[in-house]
Amino acid sequence: MPHYNILFLCTGNSARSIMAEAIMNRLGSPNFTAYSAGSHPAGLVRPQAISQLEAAHMDTKNLRSKSWEEFTRPDSPHLNFVFTVCDNAAKEICPFWPGQPMTANWGISDPAAVEGTPEQVERAYREAFTALSRRIGIFLCLPLASLDSFALQREIDKIGKG
Repeated sequence: MPHYNILFLCTGNSARSIMAEAIMNRLGSPNFTAYSAGSHPAGLVRPQAISQLEAAHMDTKNLRSKSWEEFTRPDSPHLNFVFTVCDNAAKEICPFWPGQPMTANWGISDPAAVEGTPEQVERAYREAFTALSRRIGIFLCLPLASLDSFALQREIDKIGKG
């Protein structure tokens, strides 16, 4: 199977895209390498996102909030897929990725925006983690080598609607 590079984008790169990066690197290894970035990075990874990943026994040591500009340099990895995880329903502005990778929006409600009891905040992070895990799992089951680009685009768009 060929190797694919995936970039998960969001605005702050502090929770959803960070979790997606870790999930894909765990579930998709060795055929997929995931990265994450933000159009306006927060500069920190939310501790609640790290807690969700650690509870699932996922590696967190190299996770950091970073700008998508890191992936526009000539020496950056060639990207096959770019998935935004911003929540359109909440009127978040999703960053747009120019170029040739296949793109789709896999909108997830922002757990970092949840205010409430510690239990309510933890539930929001758990729900985001679960939704991302489910979507990534579906993506990993796609027969990438046998789908033409139109069929593949249709499938990755459908994942974002589920």
